[in-house]
Amino acid sequence: MSGAPVNTPRITTLENGVTVITDAMGHLATASLGIWAGAGSRDEVSNEHGISHLLEHMAFKGTRRRSARAIAEEIEAVGGDINAATSVEHTSYHARVLAEDVPLAVDVLADILTEPAFDPEELARERNVIVQEIGAALDTPDDLVFDLFQERAFPGQPVGRSILGTPASVKSFRPDDLRTYLDRNYRAERMIVAGAGAIDHDRLVEEAGRRLATLPRGDKPAAVAAEYKGGVEIGDGRELEQAHVLIGLEGLSYRDPGIHALQVFTNILGGGMSSRLFQEVREKRGLCYAVYAFHWSYGDTGLFGVYAGTDAGDLGELVNVVVDEIGATAETITEAELNRSKAQAKVGLLTALESSGARADQLARQMLAFGRPIPLEEIIAKVEAVTLEDARAAGRRLIAGGKAGARPTFTALGPQKPLESAARFAERLGSG
Repeated sequence: MSGAPVNTPRITTLENGVTVITDAMGHLATASLGIWAGAGSRDEVSNEHGISHLLEHMAFKGTRRRSARAIAEEIEAVGGDINAATSVEHTSYHARVLAEDVPLAVDVLADILTEPAFDPEELARERNVIVQEIGAALDTPDDLVFDLFQERAFPGQPVGRSILGTPASVKSFRPDDLRTYLDRNYRAERMIVAGAGAIDHDRLVEEAGRRLATLPRGDKPAAVAAEYKGGVEIGDGRELEQAHVLIGLEGLSYRDPGIHALQVFTNILGGGMSSRLFQEVREKRGLCYAVYAFHWSYGDTGLFGVYAGTDAGDLGELVNVVVDEIGATAETITEAELNRSKAQAKVGLLTALESSGARADQLARQMLAFGRPIPLEEIIAKVEAVTLEDARAAGRRLIAGGKAGARPTFTALGPQKPLESAARFAERLGSG
């Protein structure tokens, strides 16, 4: 594609199985780098709900060589920043620094993963911090409704549980619990060191080889397979200015050959201001301020959904319109919509490559998912190859999944009676 970056990432596998991957971006003076573990909330056993996220927090609370304050001060003394993130299938620890400070960043990141102190007093404080974080999420309905959605789609399964855990589960964890989870899941073969920007591959390999040599070898246990169920979950009837609604169906794994067609379909349905849902629900009918479609992919499944926030009095009409638009889009996508969705996808891909942090994250996730970096040209070719019939078929396949036995997923927060009526309308999505 004209104007696209053409850098070829460099890859080295360390003696213990850790993969180092870099993409040098010569016009930058800073480097983004991090350590990604192929383990997240779905790798928790029944008594570990929320421990992945707690471990991420505790990584910054001191090591055998550094206090919590020293970790922050050493990175910020050179103008850098350090952070971490937990998801369903991955956890990342990352920093951004000047090129000459990459060895320091590697040392700090490796230190927090190989020599964590898990001091009981620090743990007690951080457990309380996360309980406060859970409380904040419970007070944020447009966040909470997504947790309900995931849980209702995959009930009683690690992939369906909230990443934060519950106050009771978080308060129960002790230092030995963290060490058990860390030793079981943070295995060298599922660890990626990724860097982008002003990064020297050979130097990063040298530093990572020295700092991460003690990581245990061997793969982590396989995560529990996901089984989509669906159903209805209406929240606690709290008094809200708006009702927050999610309607969804089982989606596709990122390994499924139909993933690009489904992403194109999702974008046409609700991916921007020109999308079907935005134009019909907001612009034409004025039923809400926010409405959009999304698709989350995992290693063995996916979850498609539509979110909207609206007044209780408009709920029935809104849900009916959303269900109708999903079905109509699967049958009537136009060439103009197809081309527009492809263009949006390509711009999104290119935009990610313009950020060193996004590029490092992309490379690490590709290595964990596919065992190789996916060239931009390959991804764009697959997007370009999606035909009009492919996009329509992706929508029909999505809807047909509900007809095959699994119910649609409907979750909502707001006044009970209007939501119960809206849930019955949503059932049409799985009944033809």
